[in-house]
Amino acid sequence: MRRRTFLTATAATAGAAALTTGLGTGTAGAASRDSRLLTWFRDTHRSIEAMTTGFGLTADNLDLSGPAPVLSRVTSPTNIGCGLWTTVAAAGLGVLERGEATDRLERTVAAVEKLERHHGFWLNWYDPRDGSTVTVWPGNGEKVRPFLSSVDNAWLVTGLRIAADAAPSLRARISALLDGADWSFFHTPYDPQDPVKSPGQLRGGFWTDKDEWTGHHYGALNTEPRMASYLGIADGSLPTDHYWHVFRTLLPDAEQSQKPEGRYVTVDGVKVWQGHYTYRGRKLVPTWGGSMFEALMVPLFVPEAEWSPRSWGRTHARYVRSQIEHGLDEAGYGYWGFSPANIPEGGYSEYGVDPIGMLKDGYTSKGVVTPHASFLTLPFAEREALANLRALEEDFGAYDEGYGFRDSVNVRTGRVSDFVLALDQGMIAAALAQRLSPGLLRRPFRTGGFASRVRPLLRKEAFSI
Repeated sequence: MRRRTFLTATAATAGAAALTTGLGTGTAGAASRDSRLLTWFRDTHRSIEAMTTGFGLTADNLDLSGPAPVLSRVTSPTNIGCGLWTTVAAAGLGVLERGEATDRLERTVAAVEKLERHHGFWLNWYDPRDGSTVTVWPGNGEKVRPFLSSVDNAWLVTGLRIAADAAPSLRARISALLDGADWSFFHTPYDPQDPVKSPGQLRGGFWTDKDEWTGHHYGALNTEPRMASYLGIADGSLPTDHYWHVFRTLLPDAEQSQKPEGRYVTVDGVKVWQGHYTYRGRKLVPTWGGSMFEALMVPLFVPEAEWSPRSWGRTHARYVRSQIEHGLDEAGYGYWGFSPANIPEGGYSEYGVDPIGMLKDGYTSKGVVTPHASFLTLPFAEREALANLRALEEDFGAYDEGYGFRDSVNVRTGRVSDFVLALDQGMIAAALAQRLSPGLLRRPFRTGGFASRVRPLLRKEAFSI
């Protein structure tokens, strides 16, 4: 991997502008862009292949710091889902023969069928080599409590739905797996007499060893757990009014990162606080921590901007613009795109833009840019995203021809991560597939309960922005 001397913020901004101009605008320029995007997809897919074991499960990460890659000894439902949809995308883009793709999907589904489950859902950590449940953390021997995560299970169910759509031979087996995934298990019904304990929201998760729930619910709408909400509403295991009980911002008198503006409205009999934040003069619906994947991972699959252009479409575009302006103007890094990722110096951390997140003293950018954040913005700021990615590639050597983009870059020091993560590579793969073949991964989320239950809710959405 090439490593170049990193630029000052001013020089990097100028370089990004030049790269944008150099991408071209005509037919030849579009063909050149598509060719580059397909190359990026091929290498990203190769990293997912390298993280997927013979047993069929995609591991959490790959350490590229040594002479030979080292595969993580744990995986989660999210990682497995990423492996499934990346395989489908590879077949759809002609990177993988369909027969080979089906064989890989069958191997993964067979592995998922063997995993330990509780209440119809999958535990959070397995050994990707054989599917055994992880009980002690590799490396330090710390005990791992068996945990069911609502959000992680949502991404595995997403991957399974995509696999069933792509491989008819697997539909019956995947249907049998999904029949047991009843999202009402995680749901606390709304009680107007005690909305704190019974908010009508999804719990974070459940420890199976002591039948113990987490102490929190997923209360912020514009975060990645809304995929679980959509899945449950679509299959009928969650009431449709659940959508209106999740917060656009916290209520006006609640402690949060800024005082929200907005209005109360009543929708489907539910009193909803339609609140918003303002950042650099721009009204938007915040996420919890101000990170990119909270806002934009879900619309990789659910066409929120299309179904709700004046609400979801508008806030997504403004959220992207806010991240860009933070990196280029407010912080002056010369680069942008902030989301939870590997710490370039080692470990894992949340990164974001604090003023566009509800969490008081929440995620901050710290000069760490992660490429997957730019890929998520392709539908909203393609030229800026491509310029930013080219700058990360050229200025820091953040791109590896064998494995795609490394997970993160500290643009203040020039330190590039030694890792690729299945979650972040899975988002990159899905974003590229959506750009190169619109609708390729969205077909399962345009029909059935998504069309009859979710889409009408998004049509009614009226953010106060």
